[in-house]
Order: sequence, then C-alpha cells, then structure tokens
Amino acid sequence: MSKTRSSWQRTHTCGDLSSSNEGTECVLNGWIENHRHHGQLIFLDLRDRYGVTQVVVDQETGGALLGMFETVKRLGAEDVISVRGRVRRRDADKINKNRSTGEIELVALSLTVLSEAETPPFEVHDKIEANEELRMQYRYLDLRRRPLQEALQKRAKFVTAIRNYLQQNRFIDIETPILTKSTPEGARDYLVPSRVHPGKFFALPQSPQIFKQLCMVAGLDRYYQIARCFRDEDLRADRQPEFTQIDMEMSFVEEHDVLDMVESMVVHGMREGFGIELPQPFPRFDYSEAMDKYGCDKPDLRFAMTLIDCTALAQKSDFKVFAGAVAQGGIVKGICATGAAEKFSRKGIDELTTFVTGLGAKGLAWAKITANGVEGSIAKFYEGDKGKELCAHMGALPGDLLLFVADQKRVVNKALGDLRLKVGGILSLRDPKVFRCCWVLNFPMFEYNEEKGRWQFAHNPFSAPVDWDVKDFSVDTENIRSRAYDFVMNGWELGSGSIRIHRPDLQAKVFEFLGVSKEQQRINFGFLLDAYKYGGPPHGGIALGVDRIVTLALGREGIRDVIAFPKTATAFDLMAEAPGMVSAEQMAELQISSTAKPTS
Repeated sequence: MSKTRSSWQRTHTCGDLSSSNEGTECVLNGWIENHRHHGQLIFLDLRDRYGVTQVVVDQETGGALLGMFETVKRLGAEDVISVRGRVRRRDADKINKNRSTGEIELVALSLTVLSEAETPPFEVHDKIEANEELRMQYRYLDLRRRPLQEALQKRAKFVTAIRNYLQQNRFIDIETPILTKSTPEGARDYLVPSRVHPGKFFALPQSPQIFKQLCMVAGLDRYYQIARCFRDEDLRADRQPEFTQIDMEMSFVEEHDVLDMVESMVVHGMREGFGIELPQPFPRFDYSEAMDKYGCDKPDLRFAMTLIDCTALAQKSDFKVFAGAVAQGGIVKGICATGAAEKFSRKGIDELTTFVTGLGAKGLAWAKITANGVEGSIAKFYEGDKGKELCAHMGALPGDLLLFVADQKRVVNKALGDLRLKVGGILSLRDPKVFRCCWVLNFPMFEYNEEKGRWQFAHNPFSAPVDWDVKDFSVDTENIRSRAYDFVMNGWELGSGSIRIHRPDLQAKVFEFLGVSKEQQRINFGFLLDAYKYGGPPHGGIALGVDRIVTLALGREGIRDVIAFPKTATAFDLMAEAPGMVSAEQMAELQISSTAKPTS
C-alpha cells in the first residue's frame, strides 16, 4: 500500500495557521461554517475541531480558477471541502481578534468538494437556538459546535490527568466485568438475557463495587478504573442511565489515607484539565455538623450564611410560633443574609415564604435590622434588649435580613437549608467560577424506608460501622454511624465512598439486619463472603462522577452537555431510536417473550 499523501489531504488544521505562516502554501480540510459573497470575492469560514480559518476565493485570480469560483458559489453550509491555498496576512483593520487564526486568511488556489451536505435541520452555530430534542436527534451535527467539542476535549484532558496521577501513585488500571450478576438492593439493574443459559440474565453493573473489593482480597493493593456504570432509575439533570466514574480502592488504609489521596488527585485533575486551582485543604465535616450548619449533607461553601440555632432564645420568647414549636419538641433556626434587607421587598419575602411552605415548613418568620432595631413580622416580640440579644446571637447588623423556621428538626434543616441556597442564588453569592470543596464523614449507616416499612443501608451494605464491635444493629439504629464519606463541590455530591467491611461475620450480620436471608446472601453475595474467608485486608475506596465534575467545572447546565451521546430524561436515545423492539427471531433465540405492545 502506497504511503503517498493524496493531494486533497490537509497539511494543517483550521486552527494552526498564523502570521508566521505568511506566504506558505498549504491544504486545509473542513466543513463550511458560512460563506459571504462580495461580487468577485467569496469568503468561506472553514471549520474543524481545531478552529476556523477564513478562505478567500477571488474570481480575478486567473481564468483557470473560473471553474472553481462557480463551484464555490454553489456550495452550502456543512459541505466538506479541501482547499489548497497561500497564507496571506490580513490588513490591520481586518484582523479578527476572536480567532486564533484571525491575523491571516487562505487565498484559494484550488478546491475539491469532498462531500456535499443537505440543508441541516438547524444552523450549526455556537449560540444555537434549536430545541434540545432536535439537537439530540441530530447529535452528530450538534457535536460540531465548539462549546460541545470544547467540553469533550477538556473532559478527555481531565481524565488523562487523573489516569497519570493514579499511575504515578502505584494504582493499577483494572477492567472489571460489564456482564455480571444482578443484586436486588439499590437502584434497578439493566438486565441482559443469556442465549446460552436460557431463562438466566446478566446485569449491567451499577458500579464495580464488589469486584474492586475482590481486587483488594487478591492483594492488588491499589486499584482504579474509569468505569462505565448503568442504573435503571428516574433521571434528572445530573443523572443518566449510563455514566462514567473514577473508581478507586486502596488496601491497609483509614479514612484520611483515602481522602488525602483523592483530594490531591482532584486538585491535580482540575488544574490540568480545566486550569482551575482548588483551595486546600478541603474542610472535613461530620455528617451531624454539616446538617446543623447547612441543613444538608452537601454544603455549598462558596458563601457563609450558616444555619444558627435559636431554640434557647425561642424558649424565652413571647412569640407563640417559636415557643410552641419548641414545646412540641421542635427547634428554631435562622439565617442572616448580610446586607440583604433592602434587596427583598415584602413581595419577595412572601415568595420565600411560599418556597419554604412548599418544603413542608409551616411558615417563615423574618426581620430586617435597621438603625432603630428589629422590623418585620417578629418585631413586636423583639424590642429593646430582646432585639439586641437576637442581633448579637445572629451576628446581625443594620441592613441585614433575618429569616427563621420553627418546626421539627428534619423539616427545619430541609427548609432552611434549601432557603439558604435560594437566597444565596438571588444575592449572586453562588458564583459558578468559584470552586469550594469539602468532605462529609460518618454518615448514618441505615435509613428508614417509610414506603417499605423497614431499614435499608444509607450508602451501601459494604460500608463499615464506626464501631466495629457493634453487637446489635437493631438497638439505637438511627444513631449508628458508618465510615462513609462524600466528596462535595459547590453543593454537588461528586463522590461517595467508605472504609469497607472486610470481616465475613460482620458483613453477614449487616445483611441479616437488612432482612437478607442466609440463602439470599449466598445467592447474591456468596463469592464475596467466601473471598473474605481467605484473608481480606482492611480497605476503602470511593467513586467520583466524571460527568458531574466536568459539568460543574465548565459551568454547564446539565451532564448532557458534557457527554458525547446522551439519553433524554426518559432514558431514550433520540438519534439511534434506542431502546427499540427486536425481532421475533431474536426473542425466540433468547427463549423469552414480551407482553409489551409496540408503540408507533
């Protein structure tokens, strides 16, 4: 096979050329982004993923080019062409400062049409107006746009930086099975019928959890994988049925070993991938502290405005709403919005009240602090010294706005925590270009499922309890803490992990408490329990969501903007029209049938 380059093949990309190439003859390949006719001149913007170069076709160049000029007149947007030309420096007043190639243009000497395009269903421009469903249906066109290409390039750069960092720290990249066993706990599995084992099914992995723990039993010590995971669950802006995570596990470690390693890795990846410097060290909060201060387990640290417990003050108050809530075993908390008194009208405060009542709170008490004292819905109960005491407790000064919720602890934390985020957004305190990270540790080991009427694991059933010697999980269950931790950035939970249970007796005890019979333990997790019998080391790890990290770093609205071929909110691929029906022959081969009726 000849290695001679064809005459149409590019010598440079559409982002390579600059004034240093002036006078050079070169060949560019790409898509026509737009074309402008000016009499005897035609200007083409030629695009590839590296940039855009202006091409000039001049009718006066010579009779030999007349055919080329007529050809160019017929070209349209998204036609694929090859242009041979000479680089020319633009006049100073015609330089395009918004392009890396803006100092030059390519004067065409010859042109080859490589592929003609039909009129696209939408204009392929950076600032697109087409609706998202149409863009997803023609995703290959949408991906020609620079914002999406930039996202994918930076994503790749970030992942490469993570790989390099982990390999330098003696981690082994290990691929775990995609076709594996269904485990009924957690989210719903995607099932894959087996042809050679009729009536039996593989499951696509929700995570490599069990296999990475088996890698530790195998003595592999430090494992990682850029893992594809699958969950058949309801979708949101930050969820997809298939997603990518940085999966890690380490042997002979405690929490701080894992957290230190991950923190350094994330700092390195953010710097190399996105040019973002994360301030260190990342604060570390106990779960209970995070809930008390921020009302949630994924605090946004870009602004202060922490929740302040006012229960003791409320007990002394004549305000019956406060005193009544405390008398019924509830609490009172408030937030102080610095300098926000004049930024919220009475209508604005009414909207905040509607917001918290929608979260289950009975109402919202408020006060504006002025030079004359407390004004607002609670003013008459906090006059004189009581008002001064309230301001001192809240750290409030004239010009500040105080907002309070009185109810049961769970309701107060939820309502006021979400209100804190809403007010922070209104006051522009949640700057998308600022990044603040933290760790939240010691989560509850179990949570009660009201619908099922039983306890279930909070993180996963493999997380170790803080007390390795706990005798009975049914005693004081809600206060049993696990050695689980979450990585949080700007109010988004980006990673979750734990120190794992490595003792088979303790693992069996957890399963028993969760109602998993010994028979089901054998069916679902027998190979893991067996492995621990042969010497399981203490170990721990984490999984970080790549899609979420990239979305946050680039300031995009949702993870679909950073995934090449995403699904819709209904887990449907509009481009490939998947999932779809399969033929009767395929179903017969698998020895399965479907009761679903085809839809048009």
